[in-house]
Amino acid sequence: MWGLLLALAAFAPAVGLGLGAPSASVPDHAPPATTEAPISTPAQRSSSAQPPAEKSNGTSEQHVRIRIIKKKKIIMKKRKKLTRPTPPVTAGPPVTTNPAKALDLPEKQEPGCPPLGLESLRVTDSQLEASSSQSFGLGPHRGRLNIQSGLEDGDLYDGAWCAEEQDSEPWFQVDARHPTRFSGVITQGRNSIWRYDWVTSYKVQFSNDSRTWWGSRNRSSGMDAVFPANSDPETPVLNLLPEPQVARFIRLLPQTWLQGGASCLRAEILACPVSDPNSLFPEAPVLGSPDPLDFRHHNYKAMRKLMKEVNEQCPNITRVYSIGKSHQGLKLYVMEMSDQPGEHELGEPEVRYVAGMHGNEALGRELLLLLMQFLCREFLRGDPRVTRLLTEMRIHLLPSMNPDGYETAFRRGSELVGWAEGRWNQQGIDLNHNFADLNTPLWEAEDDGLVPDTVPNHHLPLPTYYTLPNATVAPETRAVIQWMERIPFVLSANLHGGELVVSYPFDMTRTPWAARELTPTPDDAVFRWLSTVYAGTNRAMQDPDRRPCHNQDFSLHGNVINGADWHTVPGSMNDFSYLHTNCFEVTVELSCDKFPHENELPQEWENNKDALLTYLEQVRMGIAGVVRDKDTELGIADAVIAVDGINHDVTTAWGGDYWRLLTPGDYMVTASAEGYHTVTRSCRVTFEEGPMPCNFHLTKTPKQRLRELLAAGAKVPPDLRRRLERLRGQKD
Repeated sequence: MWGLLLALAAFAPAVGLGLGAPSASVPDHAPPATTEAPISTPAQRSSSAQPPAEKSNGTSEQHVRIRIIKKKKIIMKKRKKLTRPTPPVTAGPPVTTNPAKALDLPEKQEPGCPPLGLESLRVTDSQLEASSSQSFGLGPHRGRLNIQSGLEDGDLYDGAWCAEEQDSEPWFQVDARHPTRFSGVITQGRNSIWRYDWVTSYKVQFSNDSRTWWGSRNRSSGMDAVFPANSDPETPVLNLLPEPQVARFIRLLPQTWLQGGASCLRAEILACPVSDPNSLFPEAPVLGSPDPLDFRHHNYKAMRKLMKEVNEQCPNITRVYSIGKSHQGLKLYVMEMSDQPGEHELGEPEVRYVAGMHGNEALGRELLLLLMQFLCREFLRGDPRVTRLLTEMRIHLLPSMNPDGYETAFRRGSELVGWAEGRWNQQGIDLNHNFADLNTPLWEAEDDGLVPDTVPNHHLPLPTYYTLPNATVAPETRAVIQWMERIPFVLSANLHGGELVVSYPFDMTRTPWAARELTPTPDDAVFRWLSTVYAGTNRAMQDPDRRPCHNQDFSLHGNVINGADWHTVPGSMNDFSYLHTNCFEVTVELSCDKFPHENELPQEWENNKDALLTYLEQVRMGIAGVVRDKDTELGIADAVIAVDGINHDVTTAWGGDYWRLLTPGDYMVTASAEGYHTVTRSCRVTFEEGPMPCNFHLTKTPKQRLRELLAAGAKVPPDLRRRLERLRGQKD
């Protein structure tokens, strides 16, 4: 062991050697330190980057450089100041504001190593330590980039690591558990709606045994580098080390922080693994997938190119089409996959996956690009499961509903995009709140006793206000609504990121003022089944050792939740799909990290591959059939399929075919259509492979037959004339 430690130490400077090194840099987006809120008072902190020299009279003389920014001019002033050599109260020596004497800052930073995994939870809580913590909810396990707090300070899920106020030399430490080449640090402040806390500068140290430490040094001065940190709580700030360091432990030592606040931070560490030829350390888990797919992030141009390549590789089962354009004119491309692409086959259900509604939630986009590659490849190889999927249903994959937002997030990069940038479309609209609120008119009609006799319980029309030219409806939302209305979708999931949970409708609380409230649909059993199927086959969600992503432990409830019982979302796509179309849709939160690094994509694919396939197969659950005219055997479009005891109906497609998702059981099902006598029959759903056939033949009413004959100019048959006379007599 000591031989390995000595070998590792050869790569890293020992404490006190004063080796020169290029200094860290500040990203283009990071504001200069002088534009921050006040850091400290003279009594609290020294104002120089180096300790002042002692004088015989008990005072120290130091030079303070003040940077004044005014109308784009930087004025440097220098003055002398006498201070007593008292130890700092809340921080160590702050970063100097003189760029000439501080860090040698290159113009641009390029992270050379991937994240160690604080944000994605690959780094476990036991690998994080700190000098002190204000509370358990502000412990080192909460010092993860982009972690979100609970609604109340002081609970178990606060939004950062925060040192005690009495801690004069705070530190936050990560044990990589293996020899690691550390190359950079990303920090944020504390996520809280109640407080403002962030670190404004820090030092970095390294160790192989957690006892002997050495620092990261400036190349120009040979002194310990002091890195500029944050000027707000949310913007991630990247600092590359002056020189990468090989060690097992890395420690951040806050030097200054916002005046009146606390030493709080969230962090990610950039680190590359180092080979261990002597196998003295446990092997690090390998992130990978056996599937030879394109595991990288694709911007708009690369996404379009990849979809074209898949189409060329599998022309007989794929079709690429556009459903509209974004606000900036980027096309919303869809990959269709079926044995008969381009047409709706009678009796085959239509299913869809939608990703990228929030542009910075990038994992869903990449999973759908991987899924289309996988389906194409496995179909060519003759995989029976994939072959059955593509021959029994038509699959539509929309990888980027918000391409404008994604381009914004992509330019920032997976580690620096933060929690919200790129979430909205280019107009600043959250697409997940932009669909028409059909819940309110339905519930008002139910309260007035108008459903279903006067107001239908399905296919609710768009409200008038929503169709006006000046309505705040994003072009992306309009395109998706028109897409929903063109294709008789049966099953869907929209893919999001930032959590590990599947949420199902309703997403909007029935009580208007309630922030959260259990609000199930009439098809609650089906939605809970669908959600459980995805959560139950997702590897990450089923990991018994995983910790909560942020502030709620969804594993306590099987990693599924009613959307309104989580947080109310008026105008969600889930609710709109259910109330405006036949489609049953859920939201899948795929990962704690909204924008995982490329090296994590293979593992995320493995986490979700089986879940994506198994969820599609649930379209076979329930009943399906065709409603036909008894005389002509032609399919009847828009016939209503009602299930006794479930206050939500579906309708037939233009060919008369329908699909009704149901859990196993016996049901009384009624088919009705304008101008036809209604028919009711018993239909059984079993646990066996479905869907169970449940067909209907409807007979025209005499009035409808007469109307058709008169319209055609034909004579009324004697039997119909006699029947009409009897009806008139009964009426008299």
